[in-house]
Amino acid sequence: MRYQFIAAHQGDYAVSRMCRVLRVGRSGYYAWRSRPASGRAQGNHTLVTQIRETHEASQYTYGSPRIHVALRQMGWACGRNRVARLMRLHGISARKVRRRFPVTTRRDPRAVPAPNLLNQEFSSPAPDRKWVSDITSIDTAEGWLYLAVVMDLFSRRIVGWAMADHMQTSLAQQALDMAMLQREPAQGLLHHSDQGSQYTSDAYQRSLLAYRCSVSMSRVGNCFDNAVIESFFHTLKTECATQPFATRAQARTAIFQYIESWYNRRRLHSAIDYLSPAEFEQIPRH
Repeated sequence: MRYQFIAAHQGDYAVSRMCRVLRVGRSGYYAWRSRPASGRAQGNHTLVTQIRETHEASQYTYGSPRIHVALRQMGWACGRNRVARLMRLHGISARKVRRRFPVTTRRDPRAVPAPNLLNQEFSSPAPDRKWVSDITSIDTAEGWLYLAVVMDLFSRRIVGWAMADHMQTSLAQQALDMAMLQREPAQGLLHHSDQGSQYTSDAYQRSLLAYRCSVSMSRVGNCFDNAVIESFFHTLKTECATQPFATRAQARTAIFQYIESWYNRRRLHSAIDYLSPAEFEQIPRH
């Protein structure tokens, strides 16, 4: 294992230094290098190449669990522990970003919120039965860009979204209208949001009434009541909005491509058996 580590990092550090730190002899290391590679070593080399390609295809966002699932879907016979070990050995890891963002939930003290009908029941038996909505902020050099989304809890698909340089009611309304136009849900859809002024406004509530939705809202200060949409925003900012964008236009393009080309159609979701939302919705159900 120590020899393998040295071989994997000899482009980063001097061999003599790594041998000294790891307490192995250079002669032993070079003797190990001169031996013909075993079948297992050759297989690991080939597997690491595929791991790197899969990691790159995920925009460097997949950790070992999703890499393992993706490899299995491509027909590779490999264990999860083996994939995790090789990724650690070769320094392949998911990108992690932690940053602060402004508060986007601003309550209207005069509004009467709806009860929490969702009650943290984040599963759905069929498409377009339960939707969750929220707004987040994206950092750019020109100022904040605000993103409103609507997610279907059945497949975790983003069915509606909108972006603007403000977070007024019209932003949430555009995301809702897009979702309704694309999906055309039946009467009785449960729409869940926080108690932000955009969602408690008269205009938005009239739209929900016109669309014949049941209305549900999170309790004050309880982020767990809308945890699935919060998780999506975290994923977005870890995988796409990792640094401030130069312009709002650049941010719009990147987020559009992320949602429509990657997240909805290709990204593997652990909550839906490591399928993409589009694939999960295509599974025949009786």
